[in-house]
Amino acid sequence: MKKFIYIAASLFLTITMQAQDRPQPKAGPSPTININKPQTFTLKNGLKVLVVENHKLPRVSFTLTLDNSPYTEGDKKGVANILSSMIGNGTKKTTKDAFNEEIDFLGANINFWDSGASANGLSRYSKRLLELMAEGSLNPIFVQEEFEKEKSKLIEGLKSEEKSVSAIARRVENVLTFGKDHYKGEFTSEETLNKVTLDDVIINYNTYFVPSNAYLVIVGDVKFKEVKKEVEKLFGSWKKATAPKLTYSDPKDVQYSQINFIDTPNAVQSEIALVNLSNLKMTDKEYFAAILANQILGGGGEGRLFLNLREKHGWTYGAYSSIGSGKYISKFRSGASVRNAVTDSAVVEVFNELKKIRTELVSAEDLRNAKAKYVGNFVMQIEKPSTIAGYALSKQTQGLPDDFYENYIKNINAVTAEDIKNAANKFFLADKTRVVIVGKAADVLPGLEAMSKKEKMPIFYFDKYGNPTEKPEVKKPIPAGVTTQTVLNNYINAIGGEKAVKSVKTLAVYSKGTVQGTELELVVKTAPKKLGIEMKAMGMLMSKQVVNEKEAYAMQQGQRKDFTGEELEDMKAEATTFKELALLTNKQIALTGIENINGADAYVIKNGKSTLYYDVKSGFKVAEAKELEQGGQKMTQTTYYQDYKDVKGLKFPYKTIMNVGIEIELTTTEVKINEGVTDADFK
Repeated sequence: MKKFIYIAASLFLTITMQAQDRPQPKAGPSPTININKPQTFTLKNGLKVLVVENHKLPRVSFTLTLDNSPYTEGDKKGVANILSSMIGNGTKKTTKDAFNEEIDFLGANINFWDSGASANGLSRYSKRLLELMAEGSLNPIFVQEEFEKEKSKLIEGLKSEEKSVSAIARRVENVLTFGKDHYKGEFTSEETLNKVTLDDVIINYNTYFVPSNAYLVIVGDVKFKEVKKEVEKLFGSWKKATAPKLTYSDPKDVQYSQINFIDTPNAVQSEIALVNLSNLKMTDKEYFAAILANQILGGGGEGRLFLNLREKHGWTYGAYSSIGSGKYISKFRSGASVRNAVTDSAVVEVFNELKKIRTELVSAEDLRNAKAKYVGNFVMQIEKPSTIAGYALSKQTQGLPDDFYENYIKNINAVTAEDIKNAANKFFLADKTRVVIVGKAADVLPGLEAMSKKEKMPIFYFDKYGNPTEKPEVKKPIPAGVTTQTVLNNYINAIGGEKAVKSVKTLAVYSKGTVQGTELELVVKTAPKKLGIEMKAMGMLMSKQVVNEKEAYAMQQGQRKDFTGEELEDMKAEATTFKELALLTNKQIALTGIENINGADAYVIKNGKSTLYYDVKSGFKVAEAKELEQGGQKMTQTTYYQDYKDVKGLKFPYKTIMNVGIEIELTTTEVKINEGVTDADFK
């Protein structure tokens, strides 16, 4: 019924694809770096203030940072999240609306969170900006009504992510890497949020929003003496206090490389992350070599992972790596989102690239390009006041030498190929790597098990919250007497019966939804051997798809694509009101098993590049997966059908969820049977 395969795929590409293949800048003479050093002073309460005068532009920025020790929240995880959303929503002196109206009037930006605040705008308003930031930070008002509102928002956000494969992957990766009892491994849930009270938020604010480890960085068109007086006036009354200094035992890497698998039946692609812990600090002698090694491996569209998994194999839209650095334990990770069918192969290739950079010297060209990118970015960033503020703060909080940034380019250029190899061996632990894979077991496990046996890499199983679990049951046996014909007939009977289905000559289905905040409208019209689809975004025609007896084509952004060959035959097969009637006589389809779809068993029928899923109990079609190729990249689009409702004796799904890297949820607003369709719809 919902025949929008190519349109959905095109929409995904339009939204997600960005130009990646940019030529790298050539290295030139190292520029002289002159970073303004801040003037500093400290208030009696412990607040440290750094002022960098910069009179090039009539602007100013203020950044308040609380450099406290990290802490866990336990069974009330989410207190800090609620505090972040409440602070700045009005003060003891000014209402929320009045506060925000004045900020808008000044054309400024002011933000608050649980561990700091920021403000920026025109320097002529600098005094008032600092007053507002101080007022919001030091005199917040916490009321029950606002607390309930913000907590509800967070809970709704968690519910919307419940089936998000990427959200599950991020959560489980941190749980397994750091542990649930570690501040980087614990996660917010509806259960923990429901335990949080307004008193918890107030206690958190009073405990941690204190000046002893606080830094106020001021950059821009200000005069030191004048701004010093203002800071003393506004922040001098901030009550002196010290936040608790907590320590945690560092988590441990796995003793040997292993696969940690999380079964997510609704996954259309696998989320892969190869992870090990990292204690890299900016003061380490290997720091510059480590960040360049990461850049060469997976720092962008020119990285080896990207060139391998995307450019060479076409398995993904992007493959990257990252390495954390700072005072506290972090991680090195490499990974990608790949098609289910190539999950095992992608893991092998990532390991190959890790092995290569650990055992072979990088080429002079790779090293030169990586250096050029870092130097180019550094030179561009130092022109921004926010960057200067960040540098000044980093020197204080990371214990960097005074000339760290002045010597940044020199230190980058001093890195050798041997340094890269040594850093990769120290920080990229290919022999102690935790491979976290979130994907559909039915599609992924057979290949992973074969790879596991070959590479002698065991597989351990976890649920979506990081708890150990048993190996998922991939495919259940088909009961005796169940065939493709019985499954299809059960579906036809479930939606209204063969007579009612055959009476439908034309069908028009109208749906609405949103994707990334954009309103969508979808109209699907069908007639015998005819199909017309129109998708509008924000009321404007975005794409159109037509199939008739003579041709099939798609229009998007003024560009027409005519389908030929196999694509044409696929499109013609979609030009029917109920494809199951045609499938009843199709000798090439096959009933392959029973799989779990959104928590319920469903019969699986393979039909060429499509896989259809029918609920074992209700008979309804609950999902359809189709293999697609767009822009040289293969992908799987899965469409879920829910909330069947009666329309003139026939049942139609009123909720449709398309997943092709992004999730698009559509709600049917109207179904017209044998009306509202003309030949003009298929021209």
